[in-house]
Amino acid sequence: MQRQAAFHIPELDCAAEAAVLRRELESLAGVTGLEFDVVQARMTVRYDDVLVQPRAIIARVTATGMHANPADRRQAVDAVEPWWTSLQFWACAVSGGSIAIKLAVDAWRVGSFSQVWQGDDVPGSSRTTYLIPIVVAMWYVLRRAAAALRRMRPDMNLLMTIAVIGAWLIGEALEAAMTAWLFSVALLLERWSMDRTRRAIAALLDLTPPTARVRREPDGTIDVLPVECVAVGATVVVRPGERFPLDGEVLTGRSSVNEAPISGESAPVEKQPGHEVFAGTINGDGVIEFRVTRPANDTTLARMVHLVQEAQSRRSPSQQWVDRFAVVYTPIMLALAVGIVAVPPLVQTLSGHDAAWLTWLYRGLVVLVIACPCALVISTPVSLVSALTTAVRRGVLVKGGLHLETAAHVSAVALDKTGTLTHGHPEVHSIVPFNGHTSRQLVERAAALESHSTHPLARAIVRRADADGVTIPHAANVRSLAGRGVEGTFDGRPFWIGSHRLMHEQEGETDEIHHQAIALEDAGHTVVAVGNAEHVCGLISIADQVRSNACDAVRQLRSLGVRPIVLVTGDSQQTAREVARLADVDAWHAELLPEDKLRLIEDLNAQHGTVAMIGDGVNDASAMAASALGVAMGEVGTAAAIETADVVLMADDLTRLPWLIRHARRTLATVRINVTFALGLKAVFVLLTLLGWASLWAAIVADTGATLLVIFNGLRLLRESRVDS
Repeated sequence: MQRQAAFHIPELDCAAEAAVLRRELESLAGVTGLEFDVVQARMTVRYDDVLVQPRAIIARVTATGMHANPADRRQAVDAVEPWWTSLQFWACAVSGGSIAIKLAVDAWRVGSFSQVWQGDDVPGSSRTTYLIPIVVAMWYVLRRAAAALRRMRPDMNLLMTIAVIGAWLIGEALEAAMTAWLFSVALLLERWSMDRTRRAIAALLDLTPPTARVRREPDGTIDVLPVECVAVGATVVVRPGERFPLDGEVLTGRSSVNEAPISGESAPVEKQPGHEVFAGTINGDGVIEFRVTRPANDTTLARMVHLVQEAQSRRSPSQQWVDRFAVVYTPIMLALAVGIVAVPPLVQTLSGHDAAWLTWLYRGLVVLVIACPCALVISTPVSLVSALTTAVRRGVLVKGGLHLETAAHVSAVALDKTGTLTHGHPEVHSIVPFNGHTSRQLVERAAALESHSTHPLARAIVRRADADGVTIPHAANVRSLAGRGVEGTFDGRPFWIGSHRLMHEQEGETDEIHHQAIALEDAGHTVVAVGNAEHVCGLISIADQVRSNACDAVRQLRSLGVRPIVLVTGDSQQTAREVARLADVDAWHAELLPEDKLRLIEDLNAQHGTVAMIGDGVNDASAMAASALGVAMGEVGTAAAIETADVVLMADDLTRLPWLIRHARRTLATVRINVTFALGLKAVFVLLTLLGWASLWAAIVADTGATLLVIFNGLRLLRESRVDS
């Protein structure tokens, strides 16, 4: 039977370790799939439990010099601890301290630090003293190097071990010690950078309080329970200033809530009975009681964090290229080093000159040191996870580096209307009474007939009645007129309410009423008529308002070179035309069925390349799947939107889309700069080595410096960019 197991591997800090594990485990019978999350130090294995068991997988990992333990989703971030408390840090400190003491003692003996630094012999001093810092610094490397040698699979650990041993054998004891120590510093920096990104994800997890105040029925007492123990349907009490521990629906109380952890928008949102609340958001000034609607492991925030944790499995093309390159890079550099050691002396010998074997051996060792791929392989995952974490904090959930890189290449955008360009909540816009009726009478009769309907237009009329303080009377004998409206008895008289078509059928439409209805429809409104057997009582126009930031979002997209920006909707031509005018889009297509939207997106892909489709994540699923980048508005069925789309705008804020494109382009530029810098520095040092201008310690300083620079450059993406920049 096929099973899946996750393992936490503390030593899994870069793609080099992942490549070692992949080679070791792919040859194990029964292993059918492997996924590595370097940032979370996590390996997921799919296997046939008839052929292999987890203990055999753990044994294979141990054979590589690494360790594996069964893991859950949260273990990697829970395992984050200060790097200065680790044995690796203290080994590095002891090694560096030993070298410093040795140098100080030797300098005191000869009275010259420069003489000691240049490697001159010091009377009474033994180079074997440097063995202590070398062994201590290389302790974590030697086991992996030995495992790589047994498998005949060279990696950076083997390269460094050969370089250090070679330097020692040719008499460069100080350089051997410095190389070992600086390499341990590089490994420590690598671990620190990964811990930094892990802590950023852990900060998201910590947004949810660990306990909840649950009201016990029927006595009303309060129990404080771990959130994992709170059942769906339980009533939870949240006091002012506290975070909501779970997702739910407000039962009693009114308050303003800061939803920044979910939406990235700190402006408070008013909550009252019937409204949805999310785990991790912050209650304002009122006591709220809510009914739990999702368990702790399935809250909106938990799903967001889980997707960020799993984002490494959706690797971007840049990351895939770096990983593939790293696999062949180390053997190539090892072969180059061997060639530098062997070829020039042989040429000198064949030409009748004295062969400088030691000189070229030293230069080959320098190439081995500079060949260390740390800076190359660490730059991409650190940059991508930093960018993904920052996007979540801005209320933009991106499901992996693959989709982040796609966002950087977006060249055209298609926008759904309802719930995307508009709020998705129709509201009464105009009330036009006729035949001696008042606006209040019109709303009263319409609300009475529509009070039990769940249709969006009916709910808009009822909301208007509530807002105007109209007491909604009872209507009898109410029945639906399929596709046209509703009829019933109000105050002992028959009334009807419905579409323009129903008004025609009732034969009460005058020229004045007809012209008024056409004018409202041309303005993009849906017209509802109210009447009785004698005449039309009046018209109510209902419209879905265009989002206030729609024009700003379109303007920002154009400034980024994204054209065309197209409105796609199943609504009428008149409505689509008006919304397109208000939002200032480039083109619009109306009265589209889902299959029509799908064909349109395919045509846009063919014409413009990378097309992003923005919808509600439910009704536009097929069109979003056909687009290069599916973007969902998160508040319209949050769970469904998160599952459907490649990107979710949690605050339903369209200006986050141009922000995402800028953020993605910045991320991609950072990755390219890091990779180019790392490879360029290595190329320069290989040239300097061939010319005899490079040394072992200079090579390791350069490589460590490059690692540090690409790490800091990637971590800059954790800084939050302005949404409207």
